[in-house]
Amino acid sequence: MTAKVHPFHHPGAGRRKAALHPKGRQLDPAALDDVRTLLGDRPRRRDLLIEHLHLIQDAHGCLAARHLVALAEEMRLALAEVYEVATFYAHFDVMREDDATVPTVTVRVCDSLTCEMLGAQDLLETLPDSLGPGVRVVRAPCMGACDRAPNVAVGHAPVHHATPDRVATALKDHATPLPAYPGLTDYTALAACRDGTHSVDDVIGAIEVAGLRGKGGAGFLAAQKWRFVRAEPGPRYLAINADEGEPGTFKDRMYLEEQPHRFLEGMLIAAWAIEAERSVIYLRDEYPAAYEILEREIAALEEAGLVPRGHIDLRRGAGAYICGEESAMLESIEGKRGLPRHRPPYVAQVGLFGHPTLVHNVETVSWLPTILNDGPEAYAGHGRRGRHGLHAFSVSGRVAEPGVKLAPAGITARELIDEFAGGMAEGHILKAYLPGGASGGILPERLADEPLDFGTLDEYGCFIGSGAVIVLSQADSVAAVALNLMRFFADESCGQCTPCRVGTEKAVKLMEADEWDEALLTELSATMRNASICGLGQAAPNPLDCLRRFFPEDVPGKVAY
Repeated sequence: MTAKVHPFHHPGAGRRKAALHPKGRQLDPAALDDVRTLLGDRPRRRDLLIEHLHLIQDAHGCLAARHLVALAEEMRLALAEVYEVATFYAHFDVMREDDATVPTVTVRVCDSLTCEMLGAQDLLETLPDSLGPGVRVVRAPCMGACDRAPNVAVGHAPVHHATPDRVATALKDHATPLPAYPGLTDYTALAACRDGTHSVDDVIGAIEVAGLRGKGGAGFLAAQKWRFVRAEPGPRYLAINADEGEPGTFKDRMYLEEQPHRFLEGMLIAAWAIEAERSVIYLRDEYPAAYEILEREIAALEEAGLVPRGHIDLRRGAGAYICGEESAMLESIEGKRGLPRHRPPYVAQVGLFGHPTLVHNVETVSWLPTILNDGPEAYAGHGRRGRHGLHAFSVSGRVAEPGVKLAPAGITARELIDEFAGGMAEGHILKAYLPGGASGGILPERLADEPLDFGTLDEYGCFIGSGAVIVLSQADSVAAVALNLMRFFADESCGQCTPCRVGTEKAVKLMEADEWDEALLTELSATMRNASICGLGQAAPNPLDCLRRFFPEDVPGKVAY
């Protein structure tokens, strides 16, 4: 009898030929030796993945596939873990093609709002031809120097007030000059804390009387935040958010570059108050001068015995606006993609490496030495219209003298422009202003007499956030401004939640149309606000909604009324 053959059986089944080559990317021994040399005796801990990626890119100008394979092998990580982090951050140039195509240098052109207003598109069009072969020119988000727009980065070196000639000159020697700044001080406020002159309760009481709020955007009372963290069992951590990626914001750069020890003393006072086991500074990658200054001055603190070696951990970001959100920043410090966490629990309870964590921004802690040395009134004694305190406003756009302006809380935009920024730039008339950067909304000139402080602009759907004031004039289309901001949010969405990931992208497409679908934009805005995980998606519709509310004459397809 002839044996029956199973319908799914075929001769030779089960006798697969051995593959001629192993699957997947294979380890290059030379690349492994290279990576080991670069890492030296640095720990191979998972949380240092981003730091190690920086080392490789700094050495080679990009992240070649063979080096990523070698890094995964050396750190005992799955290659997918390394790739997902390397490809998440905008400043990592992951190369999958042959090394022959690797550019000599990457030139990034900021096309965020102020740079866009002052010529970024012209630079993007002219630089590729003027700089020649081997130079890659790409667009980039805000570089934190809006007072010196337009901005370009040649490698890591910033080029302010950029022109093709200035960029070409920087290509020949793209070093980062350091600004002059005062050296190590006597740290009297910190000494008074450590020797018992001030108790923790004294310090918390002083900042409560001063009314010090977080200057990173939310404006949460600093004293209350300290109490929340201290109520949790140790070990505790302090994390400083120096990743001010909000378009229009550059105040923290000023503190770090011009007053580093004021910042560092304030940071150590906060660490002392919560008994932090470790302090981490998360610094945006666009600030190479600040990074070098902090490296140098932290070493000086350690040498002087003011801080134990290794207590302060300086980390570089890698180009991700979302890491300004505190939980996304903690994820990045842990060597992961910067994805915001679901809350609760809050970071004061479960923060860095699962421990209670106090998160502050640079300006907030920089006020602590002043409050302790000179008393709460040195801060709270300022203010207008019943408000108290001071704000370091980042002022840019159509003003005569852009820059960081230390002004009293409750000042109006008109007063800020006239008294602190030299008035409007020649030939420009105030039309509108952004009180809080890209996410803070857009207000018309008729509301330029409203006080600028936390909570004062709520009725208009706006807020001051980190104090990034961008001034617009008759030369600017508010519709074009809103579209620029929405494109920024679409680029910077971390992609974790659908309302933000898809919503920002769809909003850009709808806003690019000759006539707007008002009903669909209204529904889309509400969905993003109500369903996004974090503040990026929730605030992204603000420029769009302000445009439609306050500037109907600028909306495509509509007539002014």
